[in-house]
Amino acid sequence: MRSQTVEWPYLTGKSAYPPPDPTAPGFFAGLSRLFPSRTVNLGDRLTDLNMRTPFRGLDGWESYHTPGHTPGHVAFFRRSDRVLLAGDAFTTMDLDSAVGTLLKQPKICRPPVPATTDWNEARISVEMLASLKPKTIGAGHGHPMSGAADQLQYLADHFTPPAHGRYVAEPAQADENGIIYLPPKPVDRVPAVAAAVLAGVVAAIAASQIRRRHDEH
Repeated sequence: MRSQTVEWPYLTGKSAYPPPDPTAPGFFAGLSRLFPSRTVNLGDRLTDLNMRTPFRGLDGWESYHTPGHTPGHVAFFRRSDRVLLAGDAFTTMDLDSAVGTLLKQPKICRPPVPATTDWNEARISVEMLASLKPKTIGAGHGHPMSGAADQLQYLADHFTPPAHGRYVAEPAQADENGIIYLPPKPVDRVPAVAAAVLAGVVAAIAASQIRRRHDEH
């Protein structure tokens, strides 16, 4: 398995992450059209995690390389109380649902669809995290959950990629220098349709104003 250092290019400003896929199904995928596209540069504040030994400042925590959502994604687990910090390896809310997203109803679900770039790796990572049998789970999207190990195991046993999307048939590929391959960009008709609808609304308003002025004279 590759090192989590494949995440470094995106944290040092060397490479942008693979672009999110707004054509994938689900509410959150649609919202991804509005996501900002930028990189960050954390410079010398980055430190390589040794996956086999405790990390300074994280006594009692084990780190796990959990690629799928991103190439170098990691999760943290503390065996003393079986707390799992899953990041975006999966979520504790249903981002595919508008209601689930707005209300943040507690539910163990697959990782964020528009920005998960390797679904086979994502499945393997979820299976591995489920095997830890965590008692308390915190994720990047959603509220912390207790007693959700069975839900996580169910997700692992029935892990399903989205029905379609840029990264479903083949993943993005990356190395220590950043992105080296992106699947072809799918056609996104929504912006053109939205522009046409907006143009129609503007034209209708303009026509209404012209008629009103004509009637006044």
